[in-house]
Amino acid sequence: MEEDQELERKMHGLKTSMAEGERKTALEMVQAAGSDRHCVTFVLHEEDHTLGNSLRYMIMKNPEVDFCGYTTTHPSESKINLRIQTRGGLPAVEPFQRGLSELMSVCQHVLDKFEASIKDYKEQRASQSESAF
Repeated sequence: MEEDQELERKMHGLKTSMAEGERKTALEMVQAAGSDRHCVTFVLHEEDHTLGNSLRYMIMKNPEVDFCGYTTTHPSESKINLRIQTRGGLPAVEPFQRGLSELMSVCQHVLDKFEASIKDYKEQRASQSESAF
């Protein structure tokens, strides 16, 4: 029971609100009746293959994860179901959080490199235009 409360507390930290003042859940956690916390489906609203496939990749890098896969519910709906199954005593929410964190780190690294390249390009163009005069 205490573990379930801790899991719910962690999940509450992952939930976000949508625009227009209306509070909607962007993330749900679904468990089948009688299943344990090592096999969980996360429903991510307003997401598609872009997040699903990259997050699946990051989560599968964890050796404690037996299975991670995602499906889109329907082409006209923008939500994905991400299923995680772990081994040992690791609850499924932990590799989910770790995968999100690692994915954000990778995206930040790519953004930093991109912005540095743009800055270098602009400086190079500026120095070329100055030497042309």
